Amino acid sequence: MNEKFSGIFPALLTPFDKNDEIDYGAMKTLMERLIEQGVSGFYIDGSTAEAFLLSFEERKGIIKAAAEFNAGRKTLIAQIGCISTKQSIELAEYAESCGFNAVSSVAPFYYKFSFEEVKRYYFDIVNAVNIPMMIYNIPGYSGVNFSVDNMSEFLKDERFIGVKHTSPDYFALRQFKTAFPGKIFLNGFDETFLAGLSMGADGAIGSTYNFMPDIFIKIYNLFKDGKIEEAMVLQKKADVIIAELLKYGVMSGAKAILTEMGVPMGRVRAPFSNLTEEQKKALLNTVMPLIAN
Repeated sequence: MNEKFSGIFPALLTPFDKNDEIDYGAMKTLMERLIEQGVSGFYIDGSTAEAFLLSFEERKGIIKAAAEFNAGRKTLIAQIGCISTKQSIELAEYAESCGFNAVSSVAPFYYKFSFEEVKRYYFDIVNAVNIPMMIYNIPGYSGVNFSVDNMSEFLKDERFIGVKHTSPDYFALRQFKTAFPGKIFLNGFDETFLAGLSMGADGAIGSTYNFMPDIFIKIYNLFKDGKIEEAMVLQKKADVIIAELLKYGVMSGAKAILTEMGVPMGRVRAPFSNLTEEQKKALLNTVMPLIAN
């Protein structure tokens, strides 16, 4: 179980065509490219996928297509989080029917639910399906900050296999891993991947793995081999690229990079801003030589 959910998981981007419809051909091309590059699996319908800008049917369409394109080759995790428990359960059941290995969910947000309400949300989902759940801990967006005691309410149940930890609180990550050494913890911030590994992460789910998974696969393997200095060199290289990307927007910038690489990703969905031609040129002129080397 642990091996299946360890390693490098791109949080798959959603390509759109000129009519703002999902481009499934480009999605298949991207997945094939990433599989060839050696990723461990895919995190589908997450934040990077612009999931909360997609319709409910579009989210289901991506889940179905990902399962078909993957064809059982890599581990698939579906982010099925919604504010509504009913909708989250429907997506979870659909992911299970499509053959996904696990579901994941951000905590229900916006209404500032109590912990007991959040807890009931998660247990209602796992009670509805027969595949495991990975908690998506992203307090900066969900507004829900899990303590070790809160998290233990889930992790002591075998149906909760671990946590996607998209938080700069690496002390909390270390505490989670110490309390539950048999669970899987995946780092969520690409720019601090190596820090996450050092504090107990078993791998990572990230946005920039869509276009530079090789760098992070190397960091992961170097860390496991105890070659920390070499891993640090690659993390610094990745961080230079990420710092440039953050100037323009992660999803729009990542799509521009992949399009330049031959995978037509199209635009980001409103209200996100697309890059101007000048911004695109500036970004590509800086990052493409770094990625190539």
